[in-house]
Amino acid sequence: MIPASWSATLIGSIAAICTTGAFVPQVVRVWRLKAADEISFATFVLFSVGVSVWLVYGLEIDSLPVVVANAVTLVLSLTILSLKVSYDKVSPRSAA
Repeated sequence: MIPASWSATLIGSIAAICTTGAFVPQVVRVWRLKAADEISFATFVLFSVGVSVWLVYGLEIDSLPVVVANAVTLVLSLTILSLKVSYDKVSPRSAA
């Protein structure tokens, strides 16, 4: 039998891969379209703050899956935000 800490780490790692990986297609889509009109700036700012807090929490409880997942997710989220800001400055469609 797998010790409880190993199984919890495995479960956390699988969840981290799934939830973090879910942002990769969004980054790719925004990058390819060179547009982020459909992205809510406020939502991604709030999400990034939340992910930052989760990252600090993971550091506090010394949980590698929580730390890695939230560090990578924060990078992806901030990438989406920076692309949105960049593309919204260029695109006249973002006025709506």
